[in-house]
Amino acid sequence: MNFTTQMNAAKQGLITKEMQIVAAKEKMEVTRLRELVAEGKIVIPANKNHTSLSPEGVGDGLRTKINVNLGVSKDCCDLALELEKAKSAVALKAEAIMDLSCYGKTQKFRRLLIDTCPVMIGTVPMYDAVGALDKELKDITVDEFFQVVETHAADGVDFMTIHCGLNRATAEKVKRNKRLTNLVSRGGSLLFAWMELNGQENPFYEHYDRLLDICAQYDVTISLGDACRPGSINDSTDAAQIEELIVLGELTKRAWAKDVQVMIEGPGHMALNEIAGNMMLQKRLCHGAPFYVLGPLVTDIAPGYDHITSAIGGAIAAANGANFLCYVTPAEHLKLPDLNDMKEGIIAARIAAHAADIAKGLPGAREWDNKMSAARADIDFPKMIELAIDPDKARTYREESAPESEDTCTMCGKMCAMKNMKKILNGESICIK
Repeated sequence: MNFTTQMNAAKQGLITKEMQIVAAKEKMEVTRLRELVAEGKIVIPANKNHTSLSPEGVGDGLRTKINVNLGVSKDCCDLALELEKAKSAVALKAEAIMDLSCYGKTQKFRRLLIDTCPVMIGTVPMYDAVGALDKELKDITVDEFFQVVETHAADGVDFMTIHCGLNRATAEKVKRNKRLTNLVSRGGSLLFAWMELNGQENPFYEHYDRLLDICAQYDVTISLGDACRPGSINDSTDAAQIEELIVLGELTKRAWAKDVQVMIEGPGHMALNEIAGNMMLQKRLCHGAPFYVLGPLVTDIAPGYDHITSAIGGAIAAANGANFLCYVTPAEHLKLPDLNDMKEGIIAARIAAHAADIAKGLPGAREWDNKMSAARADIDFPKMIELAIDPDKARTYREESAPESEDTCTMCGKMCAMKNMKKILNGESICIK
C-alpha cells in the first residue's frame, strides 16, 4: 500500500494494518473506522519508526483512552525509576505514555521507551530544547527548535504536544486580561517567554507548514497544546482560552489538508458546571477532532488528592465528548510522582474513562459491571477480586480483615443482604444472631 499517513491512507480508501488492529480492539467495523480517520474524528498515533507499537485509536465511538506522564527533572533524575514507572504503566493498562523529561540529554531514555513500550509514546519537544541544545531559552533559534522536533519524530514518537496556537495576538490577550494563575502550561510558558524575549512570533505558528511536513514524513500525530489552559477554576473559559481554541480550530483544518492527524488539548482546572459547555465548544470550534484533557480538576483546594478532583472532571468531560484523559496523580502541584502515586493516578483515570464509556452507551461498556454485579449476587469473592479494576488492592483489603464466614465480609457479617436475599428467595431459612 502506498500512503504517507494513516489519514492519507484513509482518504484513499485504504485499510492499513493499524486500522485492522484498532477495529478489532474496539469491535468496530473497519470500514467505519477508516471513514472516521479520513474525517479526522479518529486518530491512530503510529509513528513509522515505532516498531514495537500495538496501535490504539483515539476519538469518537472508541473507548476513552488514558495517558500517563513521566520523565526526569533536575531535582529527580533517576532514569531507572522512570523506566520502572513505564513498565508499570503498561501493566496497569494505560494506552499512552508521555515522556516529559526536562533535564539533560534525554534521547537515550526516549529511544528506550520507544523500543520497549507497545503503547503510544508522546513528548513535548519544547521541554527538551534547552537540555538537548545546551543553550539558554532566549538564544535558541527557529531552526534549532525544528531540529529538536525532527529528532523526536525520527526517534519514533507517536504524538507530540506543540503549542502552535499561542501566537502573538493570543499572547496580547493574556497580557490584557489578567489571570489569577497566568499561564500554567510549561511548554506554553516557555514559548511565551521566548516570544517576549525575542520580540518574535511563535515559530511553530509562523512556520506551521514546516512542522506539518515533519509530522507527515513520520506520521506523527500533532497534539495541539493548550498554552492558555486554565490553571485555576477562576481562569476557566476566559478570553485567552477561547481565543487560542479558535486558532487551534484553524490549525486543525490546515493539518488535515496535509493529511496530518490532529488531537486538541484542553483544560485544565474548571468548575463542574462549565465542563459540558467546554466540551461542546471544543468539538464545534475544532471540527470534531479528538479532544485530550488534563483533568479537568474541578476544585483547587485538594493537593494530595488531585487524582480525585481530576477523575471527577475527567468522567464528566469524557461523558460529554472528550476522548483522551491525561492522568493526574496525588503528587500533582507538589512533587514528581513516585510509583505508588502513578498507580493511584492511573486507576483513578481508568475509573473515570470507564464511567464515561458507560454514560456514552459505548457497546460492551456495561458488560464488565454486570459481571461484577453477578459475582456480588453470588457472593463469589474470588471472582469479584478477579474482576476488580485493581485486583491487588481488592485482594489486600479482603485478606487484611478476615470474616467469621468466608461467604461474608467484616462489614455486614451474617446481616449480608446478598447472602440472606439469596437464601430467602431459595426458600431457605436464615440465622443472623
